[in-house]
Amino acid sequence: MLAVSLKTPKEFRQELAARAKERRLALNISQQELAEHSGVSLGSIKRFESSGLISLSSLLEIALVFDCLGDFDSIFSTKDTPTSLFEPEPKKRKRSSRKTS
Repeated sequence: MLAVSLKTPKEFRQELAARAKERRLALNISQQELAEHSGVSLGSIKRFESSGLISLSSLLEIALVFDCLGDFDSIFSTKDTPTSLFEPEPKKRKRSSRKTS
């Protein structure tokens, strides 16, 4: 069964930013240190933690520092997911039978 979320993209961004900040604080890393280790500008890190806005590239660099880059592996995965909530699952394709003459 497909889980349906009622969160908006903005809510997801804000939650992600809050989790990243919690992770940074748990690791006892300052924003400046995170910027130095990740190569992401201090301004980008501050903006991310306050608004949730950040480029994908910068987010991946931060995830690498936090040792959670692998968490992105399941995003957009097509494994066992229907293409739409409103359409039936597509039929599996079959090879046509061989015609004999």
